[in-house]
Amino acid sequence: MGLECGHVAMHNRGDPRKILEIKTMKQTPDVATTTPLDRLFHAQLGRLTFGLSPAALLLTYLDWYVHLMFSPGKQGVLLEKSRRKAARFLMYALKAAVKPDTPPVIEPLPQDRRFRDPAWQRWPFNLLHQGFLLNQQLWFNATTGIRGVSRRHEMTVTFMARQFLDIFSPSNFPFSNPEVLQATFREGGLNLLRGATYFIEDQERRLADGKPPGTQDYQVGKDVAITPGKVVYRNRLIELIQYRPTTDKVWREPVLMVSAWMMKYYIMDLSPDNSMVKYLVDRGHTVFMISWKNPGPEDQDLDLEDYRRSGVMDALDAVSALIPDTKIHAVGYCLGGIILTIAAAAMGRERDERLASITLFTTLVDFNEPGEMAVFVDPSEVSYLEDMMWERGYLDAKQAAGTFLLLRSRDLIWSKMVHNYLLGKREPMFDLMAWNADGTRMPYRMHSQLLRRLFLNNDLWDGRYHVDGRPIAIGDIHAPIFAVAATADHVAPWRSMYKLHLQTDADEVTFVLTSGGHNVGIVNPPGPKARDYQMATSHEGDRYVDPETWVATAAHHQGSWWPAWERWLSERSTEQCEPPKMGNHDKSYKPLIDAPGSYVLAE
Repeated sequence: MGLECGHVAMHNRGDPRKILEIKTMKQTPDVATTTPLDRLFHAQLGRLTFGLSPAALLLTYLDWYVHLMFSPGKQGVLLEKSRRKAARFLMYALKAAVKPDTPPVIEPLPQDRRFRDPAWQRWPFNLLHQGFLLNQQLWFNATTGIRGVSRRHEMTVTFMARQFLDIFSPSNFPFSNPEVLQATFREGGLNLLRGATYFIEDQERRLADGKPPGTQDYQVGKDVAITPGKVVYRNRLIELIQYRPTTDKVWREPVLMVSAWMMKYYIMDLSPDNSMVKYLVDRGHTVFMISWKNPGPEDQDLDLEDYRRSGVMDALDAVSALIPDTKIHAVGYCLGGIILTIAAAAMGRERDERLASITLFTTLVDFNEPGEMAVFVDPSEVSYLEDMMWERGYLDAKQAAGTFLLLRSRDLIWSKMVHNYLLGKREPMFDLMAWNADGTRMPYRMHSQLLRRLFLNNDLWDGRYHVDGRPIAIGDIHAPIFAVAATADHVAPWRSMYKLHLQTDADEVTFVLTSGGHNVGIVNPPGPKARDYQMATSHEGDRYVDPETWVATAAHHQGSWWPAWERWLSERSTEQCEPPKMGNHDKSYKPLIDAPGSYVLAE
């Protein structure tokens, strides 16, 4: 449907008959025969199921349950495990009653911080948390290793079982959490009173679509995203920011940063002490940044090709016009890295050699093993999500954020609830946390293509992704690549990122594995709190090294990987010269407004 129809549909949202009559739009072949009534029903149902497809969950459960029922051997193993665990727990309880320092029978996983306080080792809390961990381990055994269950369904049922168990963790309730009881006795219950106040305040904010408390201290353009610069180009989809140089000489090759459009660009330009943009500018690099528009219902037909053409390619054309006769260092973060890879592969096919290097931050190019994200990219789930987006014309930022919260619900939901509402302590807001609360929407058509063509079909990796009517291949990328993965990344697992070595024909691939997660691993400036990392480079013609061998042999480094990356960029630059002008009036790239521009400020 055209954009005009999109406006009509939104204005007639209150009349279902009008929606059924008017709500038709450009569709992918797999949804072309779906009736508007089905889609409207799914969209409304999705509000009750929090965006989870009932069909997908039912099929997952039946796949697991039926195969388990027809596996008497597995049932016997589980019964035996249950008997042994009960016996171990009973023996532990008897010993611990006499000898309080009895070693536990099971330790929490390294990433599980709920039971680290010494108070959990005292009776009866030691029995509560040991029983919970044993039960958690038994359910993991019950949901894995069943012959015949599809890999995706096994992952989903394990994920859902863990989510359910985490709800009933003894750490979540005041009378079974010794830390909460101690705080309550110490403060005379004031912690619970404060927590109740915080809970009411948070619910009022959610109902009013407000942001978390403390975000007002990190205003874009005043507290974050304050590196000086100018918007030198604007189209329907992007604003291009050119940052003001701070050195007398700059490297000839500029840096173009392609941010992820799921969140706003300034994760790479947070506070001055952890701004990647400022770090590069202060070391003599001319930096450009793509700031994506926050789409609305009128943008529902924007697709991946629009993001390639009007995003990456238009930005490259602008940078080439402003700094002619030189190559460009391109940097992509997450989704920005995906569209940069697509653009680079298409450029390689057409022998467009404008890229001096490519840097990819937490970017997947093979979606066969996307980690626990696969739970939310089942074919049934994607169809369900499409129908929810169809009604609005976009994926709501809160819905996208909810998915990532579930991936780390233990830390981001339950532990946070205990800290805020039971202990009565507000986590202090900081710039990265404020940025995380500043989400964006994603157009219906683009997000549908992203899920189907990349996550479900893996078209890019398998050479079926088409640009201008012809397939592209990652192997056509020959520019040097610097890829950064994070050990605790739930969105782009590092082993899946490492598969880039199997496809690319780049002259060299430098792979960095940093500690931390999807965002914290990247926002890692030099300083006392900087994380450690591993780094190694493979050259064209080198033998393949598998990821386990790589992580066992790659050199370890303490501190931030930013200096190593900046040196890598400098070594692949030709010379230093006078800084370029800000924009160019003669080439239709005159400075429009000061950074951070207007698109990033749109709600």
